[in-house]
Amino acid sequence: MDDRVKKKKKAMTNAEKQKRYRERQKERGKQEMRGYLSPEAKVCYQLISEQTKWSDSIILSNAVRLTYAAYKNGQIGLLNSWLKNNEL
Repeated sequence: MDDRVKKKKKAMTNAEKQKRYRERQKERGKQEMRGYLSPEAKVCYQLISEQTKWSDSIILSNAVRLTYAAYKNGQIGLLNSWLKNNEL
C-alpha cells in the first residue's frame, strides 16, 4: 500500500466557481454589463439571436460598438428617430 497521503481537492461551491469565472473574464479584459431589456429590445434581441446564432456577449458587444459608431459619426439622432418611427 502506498504510504503517501492522498489529498483530495476541496470541491468549489457555485459562488466560488462564479467568482473564479468573473476574475478570469476580467483578466482577459472583459467587463460584465447588466440590465433589463424593454419589450421592444427583447423582440430585436430574439430576432438577432435566431438569425445570427450569436451569444449574448457578442450581441451586447456589437450593440455597444454600433451605438458608439453612430455617436461618433453624428448619427445618434438619426438612429433614435429610426427606432421611434419603427416602434423598436
